[in-house]
Amino acid sequence: MILCSNPNAQYLSHKKEIDAVIHRVLDGGKYILGEEVSAFECEFAEYIGVKHGIGTGSGTEAIHLALAACDIGKGDEVITVAHTAVATVAAIELSGATPVFVDIEPEFYTMDPEKVQSVITKKTKAIIPVHLYGQAAEMKPLMDIANKYGLRLIEDCAQAHGTTYDNRKVGSFGDFGCFSFYPTKNLGALGDGGMLVTNDQSLARKARLLREYGWSERYVSYYKGWNTRLDELQAAILRVKLSHLDENNARRVHIAACYANYLKVLDFDLPACRENATHVYHLYVIRSRKRDKLFGFLRRKGIGAAIHYPVPVHLQPAYRNRYCGVSSLPETEKTARDIISIPMYPELNEGDVKLISNVIQEFERKNDQ
Repeated sequence: MILCSNPNAQYLSHKKEIDAVIHRVLDGGKYILGEEVSAFECEFAEYIGVKHGIGTGSGTEAIHLALAACDIGKGDEVITVAHTAVATVAAIELSGATPVFVDIEPEFYTMDPEKVQSVITKKTKAIIPVHLYGQAAEMKPLMDIANKYGLRLIEDCAQAHGTTYDNRKVGSFGDFGCFSFYPTKNLGALGDGGMLVTNDQSLARKARLLREYGWSERYVSYYKGWNTRLDELQAAILRVKLSHLDENNARRVHIAACYANYLKVLDFDLPACRENATHVYHLYVIRSRKRDKLFGFLRRKGIGAAIHYPVPVHLQPAYRNRYCGVSSLPETEKTARDIISIPMYPELNEGDVKLISNVIQEFERKNDQ
């Protein structure tokens, strides 16, 4: 079986370095919010091009913490998309705010800025665009809208470590950029982890207090915070992987180019990239009107295809009656019916890329009607 993603292959490719820092942390005796976390926060913030990084327990908690630091909660509305991992919406719900969904751009799968102004109300407090699959959302018009209406702009960068827009890395445009280090991400830990990044010193300070019970001194809470800390072990591992992120992203771009060359003549919509942005291919997502047949065919051939995501959040049982905004999201719903993710990770070899492409070509020959 060729897996759709393979975090174990990433570990094995950097095993010596990772094992060494694991032992360093274990031998050091400091396991929570120590030197490794502080160093990684600084290094990752510098990589993104901002002043502050705040490590968290997960990417979901990074968004939750960003909302809390911006005083967004019960009675407030937050505009986002339904074509995303449910974590984006779960974090809004955790804050007590109400998600308001807008549709996506069909070519890029990210928030359609033209749909945003029509759902802004007096209760709207923030916009959360999602940089999906490694593709940057169209940030300039979203920044203009946020500035015009005095809204917070919080970027969900969970799938876009290293992606750029107008020659700046995503995560550097909003009040906060929120990252996940789930093991399958372009920058993945060997467990859960996340981070907030920001240029705003006061927001950074508040987020740091909130992530550990609101403490500015131990056992004394200045805010009603909670526990969402990045641990030393994951921070040390992530420091190793950060040093290889650009080369791994370049490898993903190369694999994407190989797929495009093999599949360009077939009846699929291949990933597009904005002219003013880069794409780091966290996932390689194609569209087919025969998606379900293709999915089954690939799985039978031992190729780990997946669907990101089969049911838009606004149609899922837990959230079906918990959102505001338009009554339907046609581009989102159509996209969910057509998309399929094929294997993508830096350690995927060129023989496997060709094999996967050949199997897809075989499917097309058998289903060419």
